[in-house]
Amino acid sequence: MGDREEVEVSVSLLGKHLSKYKLVSRACRLLEREPEYNALVEMSNIMAVKRLKYNDHGPVHARIVAGASLEIFDRIVARGVKPTTIVDKTASNLEEAALVVFLGAMLHDVGNSIHRFNHELTGALLAKDLLDRVLRKLFPRNTRKRVLLRQEIMHAIHSTSYEVDSLTIEAGCVKVGDGTDMSKGRARIPYKMGKSDIHAVSALSIEKVTISSSDDKPVIINVYMSERAGVFQLEKVLFPKILSSGLKDYIGVKALCNGRELKLEY
Repeated sequence: MGDREEVEVSVSLLGKHLSKYKLVSRACRLLEREPEYNALVEMSNIMAVKRLKYNDHGPVHARIVAGASLEIFDRIVARGVKPTTIVDKTASNLEEAALVVFLGAMLHDVGNSIHRFNHELTGALLAKDLLDRVLRKLFPRNTRKRVLLRQEIMHAIHSTSYEVDSLTIEAGCVKVGDGTDMSKGRARIPYKMGKSDIHAVSALSIEKVTISSSDDKPVIINVYMSERAGVFQLEKVLFPKILSSGLKDYIGVKALCNGRELKLEY
């Protein structure tokens, strides 16, 4: 990856990282073969979309967030920042640190299968049995490693909440990655379908989101919008996530409305 390469946040971005990380690729196959995982994300969408009339919180969102989170992770690590799990010896290498990011992203919304309220905490707890099964297949002879990595992943899920500070770089990548899925009506402020309020207008103003880098920041999140109302999404979702992610020094945000860069403060 060229340091200046600009990539679009989309469901296809994950494929780039699955081809890079063999352990993550294997984990993806194991997770997506789990009937419980598929039922949980299906139920999350039933709660969010069908009952609350919100935007997508299902398998497509999970894959988009996983790709964006790994992209952010890779760019930060490429600038010489050591992953927290490696520093604290809960992971042994970069592949295992990336695994924490990936599984945290894929499972971050499963708590919606119970209720939107406190879904980050309930999701972390719900994920335990699934993680035990997947990690047992990845590390069959190392109970200590399985438990340490499981807890790191559960932390990443829990800390996607606005009220919870991310205590690892890996968790921070998941938190910010979640906030990047906002193009073409996929905005992370839940908005009621069919309404024409500021939430809906703002969400529909976002044309695309990309990730690039600059000399000063390993990660630049570029948000392309058709109307200035799109800034509402940044102020209410992306900025608070960055501020509580622990990654503020590594991430910059640019908003471009019809080709013109808007001035932002956060």
